[in-house]
Amino acid sequence: MKRNKEEKKQEGESQVMDNAKAGAKAGTENMTESQSTDLPPAETVAEKPVMEAEITEKEAEKEETRAEPSPEEQLAALQDKYLRLAADFDNYRKRMLKERMELIKTAGEDVLVSFLPILDDVERAMKSIRESQDLEAVKTGVELIYSKLKDFLTQKGIKEIDALHQPFNTDLHEAITQIPVDDQEKKGKVVDVVQKGYTLHDKIVRFPKVVVGE
Repeated sequence: MKRNKEEKKQEGESQVMDNAKAGAKAGTENMTESQSTDLPPAETVAEKPVMEAEITEKEAEKEETRAEPSPEEQLAALQDKYLRLAADFDNYRKRMLKERMELIKTAGEDVLVSFLPILDDVERAMKSIRESQDLEAVKTGVELIYSKLKDFLTQKGIKEIDALHQPFNTDLHEAITQIPVDDQEKKGKVVDVVQKGYTLHDKIVRFPKVVVGE
């Protein structure tokens, strides 16, 4: 009898230990399930940065779109630029026109200023002609003035066209009349120069008026 009581006692203790182990195991499983339930899925955690990157890119695109001017703003800027260019060109045209007019007015200034000493010589010669009784001295003075004037014109590029006894050339000569000649060599040539012609730097500025033999 005593032995049966001890066996029953051991069986009771063993069952209590089994129940305690089972309870502890169940608590552990419940805790694991609750922790796994509280934590977000791995896919959700991984997708969160991707969603934030997409939102950031969209915001950047919106900011770039806002920074670009609208077609109306671009048109207004082009119109303003055109008006400014038109105003600048108009000012430039007026300035160039004014400078051209001034250049035309003063183009011959240096020539005229250089000619003044010759004018002084002519005035002195005229005074000498009126007062002097020596004709040879007056003649010499006039020849000096003429020589000085020719040198001055040569320095400025004026050159006399050699026409006398030259074959008549319509590109160089202006015939005012024709006269018959006995010498066959003079036919078709310039026999007299009524008015001299000149070139300015190889450009004809006045055609010589000539008489041609026929």
